[in-house]
Amino acid sequence: MKNNHGQLVVLAAGGTGGHLFPAQALAETLVKRGYRIQLMTDERVRDYGKNFPAEKTHVVHSASPSLSDPIGLPKRLWKLFKGYRAAKYILREEKPVAVIGFGGYPSFPPIYAAASLGIACAVHEQNAVLGRANKMLSKQVSAVAASFASMIGLPDTAKSKLVVTGNPVRAVALNEKAAPYPTHELFKLVVFGGSQGAKFFSDFMPRVFAEMPEALRKNIILTQQCREEDLTRVQAAYDKLGLRSELQAFFNDMPKRIAASHLVISRSGASTIAELGVIGRPAIMVPLPHAIDNDQLRNAQSFADAGAGWVCPQRELEPKSFAALLTRLIGDRAGLMKAADAALSHGKPDAAENLADLVERIIAGKTDSSLERLNS
Repeated sequence: MKNNHGQLVVLAAGGTGGHLFPAQALAETLVKRGYRIQLMTDERVRDYGKNFPAEKTHVVHSASPSLSDPIGLPKRLWKLFKGYRAAKYILREEKPVAVIGFGGYPSFPPIYAAASLGIACAVHEQNAVLGRANKMLSKQVSAVAASFASMIGLPDTAKSKLVVTGNPVRAVALNEKAAPYPTHELFKLVVFGGSQGAKFFSDFMPRVFAEMPEALRKNIILTQQCREEDLTRVQAAYDKLGLRSELQAFFNDMPKRIAASHLVISRSGASTIAELGVIGRPAIMVPLPHAIDNDQLRNAQSFADAGAGWVCPQRELEPKSFAALLTRLIGDRAGLMKAADAALSHGKPDAAENLADLVERIIAGKTDSSLERLNS
């Protein structure tokens, strides 16, 4: 382990899993290299930040500076300014050597504060489309780290700062890296939708299984994430169909369950795509239909173009045709194994190490020439 004399790195991220999971992966890697970690985020960290290896977590005020609601803009700008002022005070007190943002508007105040104090800073974009927060922050930072080789929406002024690192995945997912594809006869299916997709799958999947032959249903073992308020009714629907299923509002061991599965049905958030690629599992992806800038659709298309999965836009879904697709895939184990290999080729298990390397370069004040070497 490199001896960094306990130097502090602050990570700034929106409080959802999509932002916090890659930040957690970088934190785990930096801790192994001898750094101390602190986190700046919002109140949602209570749900997703339980295993984050930070010595301190700072909840800072933030808001969207969007002009879509001009009446509320002054209030939001005031909230952002309060967050900036608080972040600047914290950074002066804690004296980090770098601040790394992972998107979401809660990363705004820490990155702006770090830039104003002359602290080395960078942002990481998880999606194939540069998020709005990161787009605005790209002017303030030394480097923009990307998960995908093709980045949509990057300003011309920031193109020289781009480094393709991949999207870091947590240790709990890396532990399942390249897990052997299951060979048992019973078909293990995992369905999850995250905070914005679980209700859709709770409503849709029971109708899908109802369209499948009973003999096929008896060969399926289902793991599905549901919202707490939907668990009872979805379980009742599956019991009526004779479908073996385990439903929970949240699975702490989801990567292990993915590794044990033959196929995944999910949304296509960046962390989901990254973990599927590292573990090596095919997926039917239903992108969040109202995702800003269609980032989930772009993520899914990248995965599908590699031969690792199938994209099914939500507006086009119908239970009978989806049941037919699922039936066909269940009967084609050789095709699924081929897709699993393609998923592995899409994954970047060394993404956290790549991003940690970039962090150390900006700490050392090495940017342009070092970025060229990282991309080569």
